[in-house]
Amino acid sequence: MIIRYFILALVCLTLAEDEFSPGETATSPNEMKAALPVRYLLFEVNYGEGFNLRRDVYIRMANMVKFLNEEGGQQWVLVLPPWGNIYHWQSPIKQTKIPWSRFFDLDSFRRHIPVMELADWMAVVGTPAVIDEIYYLQTYSEGWVDGQWTERRDIRPCNDPSYYKKVDGEVEGHFWGYTKTIKGKSFECLSVQNEIKTFTDFLRDEAKGQSILIDRGETLTHGRYSEWSKEWWLGRRSIRFSKKLMDIGDEFRKKHLESTDEADLTLMDSDWTKQQKALGSALGGPYLAIHLRRKDFLRGSRKEVPSLSFAAEQIEKLLVEKSLSKVFIATDAPESEFQVLTQSLGEYQVYRYVPTSEQLNEIGDGGVAIVDQWIAAHARYFAGTSVSTFSFRIHEERSLLGFPPDSTYNRLCGEKEDPADCAKEQPGRWFPKYD
Repeated sequence: MIIRYFILALVCLTLAEDEFSPGETATSPNEMKAALPVRYLLFEVNYGEGFNLRRDVYIRMANMVKFLNEEGGQQWVLVLPPWGNIYHWQSPIKQTKIPWSRFFDLDSFRRHIPVMELADWMAVVGTPAVIDEIYYLQTYSEGWVDGQWTERRDIRPCNDPSYYKKVDGEVEGHFWGYTKTIKGKSFECLSVQNEIKTFTDFLRDEAKGQSILIDRGETLTHGRYSEWSKEWWLGRRSIRFSKKLMDIGDEFRKKHLESTDEADLTLMDSDWTKQQKALGSALGGPYLAIHLRRKDFLRGSRKEVPSLSFAAEQIEKLLVEKSLSKVFIATDAPESEFQVLTQSLGEYQVYRYVPTSEQLNEIGDGGVAIVDQWIAAHARYFAGTSVSTFSFRIHEERSLLGFPPDSTYNRLCGEKEDPADCAKEQPGRWFPKYD
């Protein structure tokens, strides 16, 4: 992480005769142009998907670029689409065209693969910036063949197109709000059932343009490179939060939760490629952390989501079991519900991260979510919400910090679900293998 950041932090490529490897960082724009031809992979995700699912899709795209570059013959760079208009970001502030560097340490990304912000790609390819080929991924309208998922892909009529060809042949789309400065040359809908490793064949051999946009990137699966694989964990380990956000979380931990990296045994090397924490090596701060998802999960009438009273009952039980007096709660619940929860835990100290108005304007809702995750990741014990990607990201962060599975892979139960079903998911049902 402690690496000089170039104004146009373009890509982790050296000159054409050199090969990128984990641990290297970006070159200058002039060196980048000297290394051409380079191919750019842009990606987008279904509009309704949230912040944490999009981070998972990034790993899929990143590993595709890694596989392509390992095959040789071509140099690929992943272009990071700006953030904005996420459903869960509901604060009354402007939250569009946000660069990834607001939330993450891109130098850390570049130790895994070459990446660049969309604005930097636009600066390199010129104005208007042209996307040569756009592929909108979709499922097969007829479903699986004989009830079986098999790998295949075909150019098909669009089920629900998000791009349109104008009379002059130019392709029109949202393009992250840059409709006047980004243009598309060609557009096809691609029905696909592919793992990311297989899809590299299409990008290498069938897509011909220099800049390729893959929309609905979540349609591709990790497949054999899922959470159980070394490749997946390499991509995940490279995702480090921005120093600013970690500093906010660390300050909160120290001020309210008596938690520091030294005392918690959670010190990390600034370079993820040089350190890998052994599971069970982290102690964690003297507090319980809970992720309690409300809002849309309540509307979905999910039986796994507890009522406030049942959540409080489980939290109190955990505090007693773990001999803790403090609990940090990350939740999308309104303040009125949080106060009900706090009152139900009257004899315990209950904390929630609430940014100042200045902080909120600076880091946005995405930054608030990361601070929440960072604080929760350092707790002595964590329990999340069933099938929530927010909780999943905390699971991953805790594993990377060295927490044992039985203090990490836990969740609150819903009073309407079978206790046996809830018990199957904890403690430590999933044991991450990233070594």
